[in-house]
Amino acid sequence: MHILQSKHIRIKKDEFDNLLNNLNISTIQLPKIKINDTALPEGCNVGDVIKIEREDSSGKIEVYYRVIVV
Repeated sequence: MHILQSKHIRIKKDEFDNLLNNLNISTIQLPKIKINDTALPEGCNVGDVIKIEREDSSGKIEVYYRVIVV
């Protein structure tokens, strides 16, 4: 992992279900990330959801979610 690369974490099924319920969305409404993206942690599969943590210029952590596609 590179120092400038955002932190990518595969989330668990229960956390994913809570996320969808809280945001009132379905899986297909999440932004996509390709399975061959080099930033993904090892062991990821198509359909898994990735939590991406990025630090902005003020030091605040912003969280984004992506679903893995082919």
